[in-house]
Amino acid sequence: MRISFERTGGFAGMIKTKTFDSADLSENEANQLPQLVEAANFYNLPPDISVPPNQPDRFQYTLTVEQEDRKHTVKVSEAAVPGNLKPLVEWLNSK
Repeated sequence: MRISFERTGGFAGMIKTKTFDSADLSENEANQLPQLVEAANFYNLPPDISVPPNQPDRFQYTLTVEQEDRKHTVKVSEAAVPGNLKPLVEWLNSK
């Protein structure tokens, strides 16, 4: 499993990008990642989850998950992260 994560926006407008490959993670992390993706029901999320404009200084997240023959990208604003996706976003953002 491979996940590309990008966080943009925020007060300072800084960009954070990181790629996670389960082959490069510790055994514990490599086991956690697919569980978080599955709990988020990631492949069934719409490609764009946003809130109305006028949300200054909020982060925007772009997540792309590649697993075997599947690939899905979701763009989501900080204020609109669904509860089932939040643990995955928090995990990725903490690394």
